[in-house]
Amino acid sequence: MPELPEVQTTVDGLNKKVKGVKIVDVWSIYNSPYYKSKENVKDPKFFAEFKERIIGSKILRAERRAKNILIHLDNKETILIHMKMTGHLMFGEYAQTSDNKNDPWRPKDKGNKALNDPFNHHIRLVFTLSNKNLVLSDTRKFAKVTVIKTDKIFHSPDLSHLGPEPLAKDFDLKIFKDQINKKPNGKIKTTLLDQTIIAGIGNIYSDEALWLANIHPESVVKDIPDNSLKKLFQSILTVLRNGIDFGGDSMSDYRNIDGEKGSFQEQHNVYRKKGQVCGKLECRKINKINPEAGLIKRIVVGGRSTHYCENHQTKY
Repeated sequence: MPELPEVQTTVDGLNKKVKGVKIVDVWSIYNSPYYKSKENVKDPKFFAEFKERIIGSKILRAERRAKNILIHLDNKETILIHMKMTGHLMFGEYAQTSDNKNDPWRPKDKGNKALNDPFNHHIRLVFTLSNKNLVLSDTRKFAKVTVIKTDKIFHSPDLSHLGPEPLAKDFDLKIFKDQINKKPNGKIKTTLLDQTIIAGIGNIYSDEALWLANIHPESVVKDIPDNSLKKLFQSILTVLRNGIDFGGDSMSDYRNIDGEKGSFQEQHNVYRKKGQVCGKLECRKINKINPEAGLIKRIVVGGRSTHYCENHQTKY
């Protein structure tokens, strides 16, 4: 699932490509009688309302809240998109073809390798804009798209429950401690994934932050020393900012608005590195003495695949 850096990368792309652009039409293959999802374009009745509320309006700007994309319109409506497991937005010139009735949209520019990548062909939703198209590719059809009055967006059920933004200017060590201590008996990995505690952190960046902070993912929150919490706070900021700098993580499904992969997956220290030698110097030295030591392990924490170093990440 796209996490904070991937969603922020998408939002940054939207603000470069579609600000001031008019929405001319909307097409969706989500619009099916098999979907019964209230206030989601997957529901045929709501999709009709969705079109009425956004067609003819201009895009003012996009912003991110947690893992949600918010596209603010000049008619005081806001489109909310949660990309879920496999969704990603792309911008370009598209046309309908008759080759595949279940997936008829293809880029007009056949020379654009990124947009024409077969991975980007699972187009479920198309916004026809006054210049080009904004499309949502979603292999597994899990994404959520809705529209909410702009003045009510942050009080809506989609956003009102969310914790503070870790990259906000006012997010400091005190707020971080106050938030995670709302679950003092919780495991730190599970707590970091709880969107009501801190918004935007997911599986990849929690594993990377805990590795960097030398904390075992099963550590109990109340037992982690203050100096380690301070290091974790700093590590979270570091890995999230790095994720944005490297254009997001595309080890799985994520692609940016140009259909291109991010490169944060090339910076992984621990995520999906089961069986590899940990990159920390102390761990490499131990591994030379004992090939069974200093390795990346995989466990399941709170139902999520979790990676950590058995040597340097302390369990509190």
